[in-house]
Order: sequence, then structure tokens, then C-alpha cells
Amino acid sequence: MRGPDGAVRPHWQVLDRALNEFGPGEMWRRWEQARQLIRQHGVSFNVYGDARGLDRPWPLDPVPVVLAPDEFASLAAGLAQRASLLDRLLADIYGPRRVIAEGLLPPEVVLAHPGLLRACAGIVPPGGKFLHFYAADLVRTPEGELRVLADRTQAPAGAGYALENRIVLGRVLPEAFRECHAQRLASFFRTLRDTLAALSPHGRENPRIVLLTAGPHNATYFEQAFLAQYLGYPLVEGGDLTVRDGRVFLKTLGGLHPVDVILRRLNDDWCDPLELRPESLLGVPGLLQAARDGQVAIANALGAGVAQSPALIPFMPALCRALLGEDLLLPSVETWWCGQPEILEHVIANLGEMVVKLAYSGGAAGTLLAPPPGALSDLGEPTFGARLDPEASEKLIAAMRAAPGRFVAQRRVMPSTVPVIEGDELKPRSLVLRAFVVADGVDGYETMPGALAVVGGAADEIDISIARGARSKDTWVISEGEVSEFSLLRPPAQPVAPTRGGGDLPSRVADNFFWLGRYAERAESIARLARVICLRLADRGRRAFAADFAPLVAALRTKTRVAAGRADGNGTSRKGGEPERAVRESLFDTTHDGTLYTTARAIERVARSIRDRLSMDSWSVVVGLQHEVEDGERAGTNERLLAVAARMDRVVMILTALAGFTSESVTREAAWRFLDMGRRLERALNTALVVEQALGAVRPDETPMLEALLDAADSAMTYRRRYRATLQVAPVIDLLAGDEGNPRSILFQLAALAEHIAALPRDPMLARRSPEERIAFEALSAFRLLDVDVVCAPDGDARPALRELCTGLVASMQRLSDALSGSYLAPATVSRSLASPGPST
Repeated sequence: MRGPDGAVRPHWQVLDRALNEFGPGEMWRRWEQARQLIRQHGVSFNVYGDARGLDRPWPLDPVPVVLAPDEFASLAAGLAQRASLLDRLLADIYGPRRVIAEGLLPPEVVLAHPGLLRACAGIVPPGGKFLHFYAADLVRTPEGELRVLADRTQAPAGAGYALENRIVLGRVLPEAFRECHAQRLASFFRTLRDTLAALSPHGRENPRIVLLTAGPHNATYFEQAFLAQYLGYPLVEGGDLTVRDGRVFLKTLGGLHPVDVILRRLNDDWCDPLELRPESLLGVPGLLQAARDGQVAIANALGAGVAQSPALIPFMPALCRALLGEDLLLPSVETWWCGQPEILEHVIANLGEMVVKLAYSGGAAGTLLAPPPGALSDLGEPTFGARLDPEASEKLIAAMRAAPGRFVAQRRVMPSTVPVIEGDELKPRSLVLRAFVVADGVDGYETMPGALAVVGGAADEIDISIARGARSKDTWVISEGEVSEFSLLRPPAQPVAPTRGGGDLPSRVADNFFWLGRYAERAESIARLARVICLRLADRGRRAFAADFAPLVAALRTKTRVAAGRADGNGTSRKGGEPERAVRESLFDTTHDGTLYTTARAIERVARSIRDRLSMDSWSVVVGLQHEVEDGERAGTNERLLAVAARMDRVVMILTALAGFTSESVTREAAWRFLDMGRRLERALNTALVVEQALGAVRPDETPMLEALLDAADSAMTYRRRYRATLQVAPVIDLLAGDEGNPRSILFQLAALAEHIAALPRDPMLARRSPEERIAFEALSAFRLLDVDVVCAPDGDARPALRELCTGLVASMQRLSDALSGSYLAPATVSRSLASPGPST
């Protein structure tokens, strides 16, 4: 911000004046506004192994970085040249390998690189371009010169965060943004969209483009979801795509839709388990062959990750002269590849001034967004020679001498600083920039007029990473002329044509909504039944409880699949006859699938997979449920039964809130239908299971059991209003099974299921009813024709007709779930109506 004489540089003066006019109080208010916007937008960053878990709030400092017009013009030219050079280098590496044959590059630098995908040799991507999206990490040296610290060619991360930073800062500092004449970012993303559309191998005017993600546990999943939404592309995982007859298809509820272009955020070797990494569950089997046949375009091209090796940096000037016939415009930080003996000795002699890295490492995120470091870890985190004690230094030197080609050293650079807000003051913090470049046309590249800026958390920090507490900043590039007003976001005043279509829903998303509904209803059913048991145990005592309510404990164990008499972790048999133990195991056992604890974890996992489709209120409820159940697990046997019942009260309220939020905030489209189908199916199944356990056998005095059953089904008030205090089996069964007006009854669930299934998309060539329609309508007809007096009639000490009805319904609901999965949630064939040639939507 300031020059050597302490004066504010010209391009910073407008911002400096605005900050001074605000004063500390106003700036703090605007910072809080920025934090609130980040929370509202759900901007997060996942950190593996972090005590705070996933979804750490995105750290944004409200003071932007400002770049002068002439400086950016020089930087943009250098970045465009560097992208062209790396693109030509990739074409040579996977083609004739002239740079190796002519001695411009040591063979070990390329051929020993695990990122060299030999299966990609000879593949020429559409248009002959390998590198469509490129990023470079930059530092400014003490001499004021911007230098490249690292190249990112595989699947560069951060552009979405840079865009989100701009959206937030544009609202927090609108006056300063306008007065500075900062350039907008929309034109860059328009170029990205145009470039991807031009890659379509089939020449479609409106090709189907998808953004391929590794999933919700990826460190930058929010950014990927945000970028896909901004660009208008479906966000897909590997399981959403399939290869049929050499073509890539997107699996949707309506069938399989051909995919023309894939913008990937998945590392090279994880993209295809058939030809690349066989253990990958993230990729698409057959994707590489589809690319080889020219049936799909992938950006960046598979195999591009080899070009981001830091071992290439020392050879860049010579490569630039050989491949482009030009001198390298944008210099790199001084870098040495240790595979040459004289270079190795130089690095060892000057180890205190060096930062040592692995030559073959680094994913899409790179150092700015990397997980916490480990010295010489597989993640390639830097090791600072000056920080090593003698023993660690000797260990590092021994490793370098044993395998010198695996190591790269860079001169340690103290980055320049920019102002951040700390307390009531602006403090200097070290800066690293990640700049982004996109292909524009056949040979050109366009640089984003901005960047993702990251600043250290401490005054002298030079090892900067978001995962280690650094903060991000927006980057403003000053324009010398008028600023373009183009935006991909629709202006508020522009008319919007009303639409009620939600687009084609990927099968994976529908599957996650379906199971969110099932898990949420399952958890609520467990909590309601456990609450009933705890209250009666506390009131009656163990002996009296066992006489009247033992079937409820059996039902709870059946729901949670926690068997009686299980062995604990030490092999000691647990006595399953104690109802207190049964309740605690069914609720808080962490090692067994089906308990309330593991069901809450399943809710969180599924909700995370569709986080971009859930409201913030819904997500907050999911997090609250997780915390409530984890608190109960930690409390263990110290928590009294009444306290457990009170906790179940809170769990029921949380799950009721989740049902309300999802019901009120999810539009009535296919996603909502599958969410509600999951809930209805699970409620019918659980109600049938509890009724069969509670009333399948005839007991001398059934009044206590009927009361408990009505409480567990949340229908006691309705029953009392209708029948006063008279408790009999037949009217209870009528209310819980055959009353279509009771939203807790089995018949209500079956009617809702039948309505949803009838509205699902079907192949118009199929004349007969689908399997799921037949199952749903058969079950619905059976319960509409239900004669409760016949069903509830005892035969000795049992009610066989009631048992048969309930067990038959449980089996029907399981078959219905399988049929829905087979027809919609994992389609295996190409729909004749949807896979025909023609422009895609």
C-alpha cells in the first residue's frame, strides 16, 4: 500500500481515503456485515482432521488488495504466455516428447512423475488444447517484482472463492469499489463459458456441460457448488455419470442425457478406475476411452497435472525459447531441481535459505488451500530449512542424497505485505496471490482482472495457507478507462420470465433427498419411542415396566437393529434384559448401524451431499441434531432416564423443525417428491413394525400398551377427542392404520406415496404400470379395504391377521424402496425418449 518513502501509492489512494473516512467503528460494522453475508451464503472451507469439523466459515478480510493498471497489464501478458507455454509442453509430453529428446528437460523430471498418465499418450483433445483453465501462485519480492511461486494446471481451485469475495466486498464497500474503477470479473467467467461451449465434440449450439466434483467432503466443495450455480452447470459426482456405447451420460430421473463437456475438479488419476487409479470410487468407468474416441471434452485435459510439478520451473526459460520462440516474461521464484549433482550440493550448502518441496506432489488446491502440513508429506507441503534443528536437517539431507530427483528447492522469499484489520488498526501481513487464466479462442488466454488473495495470520508468516489460519481478500484491478457493467448475475431491474421448471434432477440428488427423508423419519420414530419408554421406566420401575411394556423395548431394538445380549468391545457379553441398557444402546451406540447416533450421522452425511439445495435454516437444524445426539453419547450412563426423555423431547422438536423447513423451503418439484416419499415410506414401515410388536400378541390388560402406542404415534389427542377414555384395540388400529385423515396413519402415508409415484416421469412407450406403481397401489388398496374388526380379532393369545397385515406392509415398503431405486435412483439403460440425437438443454 505504501512505497519506500511511506507515502500511499497512487492506485491505493482512493481506498485509503475511504478507509480513513469510515473510521474504526464503521469499518468494524462493515466487517460484521461481510461475516453475516458469508454465513447467509454458507461460504465454507473443509479442513480434514480439524477439531471444528467440516464447514469452517470462509475467512475474509474486508480490506481488498489493489493492483495498478500497468502492473496488471504486465502480469496478464506474462500469465497468458506461461499458460501457452504449459499447454505446448503438455502437447509435447503426450506427443513427440521433443523437449526430452533435445535435452531441454531431463527425462526423470517427466518420466518419473506419477502424474504422467501413460494411458493418455497420443490423445489429442478437442481443438488440440490441453490447458483450458490455469492458475499461478504469485509473490511480490522485496524488490517489488511479482514472481511465480507455483503453477496449477490440474484442476485449479479458488476462482469461485474469488468471485464470492467480490460479491461480498461489492456490497460491503460499494462506494470505494465504484470510485476505484475496479474491473468486474463477469467477463472472465463469460469467456470460460464460451470456451467450454466451443469444446463440444459434436458441434452442438447448446451443449450439455457439467462440473465434476469429488463430493461434499472435498476441501473446496462449497466453491465448486457455487461456481456450478453461477455458470449454470449441473454439479455432478462420478456416480452421476455413466458411459454407454462410448458416450458419457448424466443419470437423471427421466433417463440418461448425453454429456458433451466436463469441467473437472477431480484430480487426473481419480477420473477413471478402469484405466487410471483402480481403487477410485470418485471417477467414471470408461471416461478415458470416451475422451480418446473424441466423444467428450474434458477441461483440463486428463494428464494436465504433470505440468504443475515444481521440478519444471528451473527449465521454463529454456522451454519458452524452444516452444514459443520468446523469452519468458514472468519470472519464477529462484528454483533448483536437485536431480543434478552440482545443484544438489548448492542446495545443501545453502539449506538455511531454502524451502524444500517434493518434485512430484500437489493436488488441485495447492499451498494456498492446503490441509495442515507435515514435513515432506505426500501432500508436498514445504519444509523451511531455517526452521530445522540439526537432527532434522541431517535427516532431510540424507533423504535428498538418497533420492535427489524427488526434491526441489526454492529461494525463501519474504512476500510483500498488505493491510488487514486487527483491532482498531490496519496491520501489515504477508501476501500470496492466486491469479487465474482461461483459454480464449485457439491460441489466446485471458487473465481474470482480479485474484484470490491470501494473507498470513501473523506478522512474519511466510508459510501461508487458509487451512492454517490465513485469511482471504478480494483483489481489485484498477481500470484506466470506463469499467464494463457486464454481469452474469441478472440485474434487479431486468424482467424475468416466470418459470416453474426445476430442470432435470440427477439421480444421485434424488437418491440423497429420498434417504434424507427416510433417515429423518427413522430418527424421529426412534426418539419418540425411546421417550415413551424412558418416561414409563422412570414412573413404574423396572419390574412393573417389564410386565406391561417389554414389547416396546423389543420394537426399539428391532428399529435400531441392536440385538439383545451383544458383546462389547472387550468381548464381554452384555445382558440385554435390562430396559435401561436397551434404550441407551439403541440411542447412543456409536459402533452399530441403526441407532439414533448413527442415524443422525447419516442425516448429516446425506444433507451435506445436497447442501447447495438446502436452506441455511435446514442445514442449521441438521447441525443442531448432530450436536444434541453427540452430547447424549458423551453423557453416557450418567444421564438419568428423565434427562434422556427430555433430550428425546429436544430431538423430536429438532426433527419436527427439519420437516417443517424442508416442507416449506423445498419447491414442489422432483426433489421434494423424493424427500417426502422417503419420509412417508419410512413412517408407514415404522408404524407397522411397532404395531405388530405391541399388539401382535394378546395381553390381559392392554390399556397401558395402547396408551404408549398412541403417544409414540403422536395420536393420543386425536383418539381422546374421538373416543374419550375408552381404549380398545380396534379403534386404535383404525386411527393408526386405516384413517386416511390422520397424517400419522399408515393409510395416509400410502395415499401420499401413490400420488407421488403417479407424478414421477415415465417412459411414454411403456403402457403397463411400473413395478413401483403396482406395489404402492396394492398396499393402498389393502388398507383402504381394511376391516379393523376382522384384523384385530384374537385367535388364542395372538392376532395373526394383524401380524400378517403389518409384516406384509413392511415387506411391501422394502420392495417399494428397491423398485424406486432401480427405476429412478440408479438408472442403467438409456431412455429411448431422452437419449436421441439433437440439441440438449
